[in-house]
Amino acid sequence: MPPQNLWDRSAESLGNVVELQHVNLQVPDPLLATAFYISALGLTRDPYLMTGIDNMWANAGISQFHLPTGRAQVLRGTVGLMLPDRAQLLHRLDRARRWLSGTRFAFAEAEDHVAVTCPWGNRMRCHAPDAERFGRVTLGIPYVEFDVAPGTLGGLARFYEQIVGAPAAIMDGTLQVRVAREQYLAFRETDTPQPEFDGHHIQLAFVDFGGVHRKLSERGLISREDSEHQYRFTRLVDPEDGRLLFEVEHEIRSTTHPLFARPLVNRNAAISNTRYAPGHEATHWAMPPA
Repeated sequence: MPPQNLWDRSAESLGNVVELQHVNLQVPDPLLATAFYISALGLTRDPYLMTGIDNMWANAGISQFHLPTGRAQVLRGTVGLMLPDRAQLLHRLDRARRWLSGTRFAFAEAEDHVAVTCPWGNRMRCHAPDAERFGRVTLGIPYVEFDVAPGTLGGLARFYEQIVGAPAAIMDGTLQVRVAREQYLAFRETDTPQPEFDGHHIQLAFVDFGGVHRKLSERGLISREDSEHQYRFTRLVDPEDGRLLFEVEHEIRSTTHPLFARPLVNRNAAISNTRYAPGHEATHWAMPPA
């Protein structure tokens, strides 16, 4: 007699996508970007890569923001951020007003998050750790949510399921696409007119790197061939009729990419020169064992 199965095995299936590593947004002023992403949000500048003045990688748990210098890019939606301490976040945001006044920087408290706008208009929803909702993560990017046109969720679900190989489900009017263990893309329909796509991108890693490339190529959807480990696509279409549904650049890496699952340094943003304790400089991006 086979052993009794006590678990829902499908709940542990990630599908083809195993990493949401970064959100890439150009910023016109790296000094303001430092004031916002590092000082106000409490993230950590990558100490090893992109350490010059024309690009900055800001670590958030196992994910990053990539912030090359250039014309401002604004994501058509909202980035979800998990930050360890809401009270400390509000303190840092309040102090950052001195550097960010005269920009679009703003923040407001809501019941389950703090809504924050970056100096150039990017919206972020900052959550406190919540194991039931987001898993055992204390610092990271649990989701990226996009505003899309009415009538597109079904086609977007088919695109990610049939072409990308990612589990997708529509819940409470929002499409959620699982792209890593505790990360997802979300798509929410809106009647609000959206600006033209300005070139920002997200980066995912695929297990079936070549299989998805073949499906995209057959439909003429590959937008750039970067290297043996990386390609890109931008147009999301309905597999049933080829109708264009949304545009956002996807930088796709293989699991053999040299940067796949690279360990990232994350500082304890509560530590300062006047509030210091030896051995507490670093922070953990996940909760301890239950």
